[in-house]
Amino acid sequence: MKLFDGLARFQPQALGLLRIITALQFIEHGSQKLFNFPVSAEPHALTGLTATAGILEFAGGILLALGLFTRPVAFLLAGEMAIAYFMAHYPRDFFPVNNSGDAAISFCFIFLYLVFAGAGAFALDNRRSPRRA
Repeated sequence: MKLFDGLARFQPQALGLLRIITALQFIEHGSQKLFNFPVSAEPHALTGLTATAGILEFAGGILLALGLFTRPVAFLLAGEMAIAYFMAHYPRDFFPVNNSGDAAISFCFIFLYLVFAGAGAFALDNRRSPRRA
């Protein structure tokens, strides 16, 4: 459509905003697991698995928000979210709306998209100089 043809030039900025906003939401999940902030009515018991997930979510979210090592970090976090979905959500019910797995699925596929699309605008990855052979 002619109405949307001009929007393509803003694709890098839109991708950058998607990366940043998703990363900020993901940081919250990690900080809630690790520091109970924002305060949860049901704090997570900090077991080895929960601590690992919290560290990946907090540190990985920060790296994604900055756009630093975007593709490898996004790949790692997509895997974490796939594992989280099948370990924590899928056993409760088949349907994501019933098993509270909507966020895990969305995070997984947004991160997988970032693996292929890259960081977009506003990323430190864009400032890193390419290695010379």
